[in-house]
Amino acid sequence: MNRYLSFLVGIMIGGLVGATFAMLFAPASGDELRGQIRQRAITLQEDVKTAASARRAELEQQLAALKAPPQGGQF
Repeated sequence: MNRYLSFLVGIMIGGLVGATFAMLFAPASGDELRGQIRQRAITLQEDVKTAASARRAELEQQLAALKAPPQGGQF
């Protein structure tokens, strides 16, 4: 689980660095570049919210499974 999270964080950081370099070296005007940066920031924010929501649902499901009484036998 920790490796999975580290992998996702690495992908996000790599994507941000790559996008930054692409925008810095792209032949676009200042207004266009600011618009692109704004749009990418909005997209990134939406992606992060979606990922956080999915992770929260997964953790809530695991918590519910842990709180559930054991199946099939008594202790």
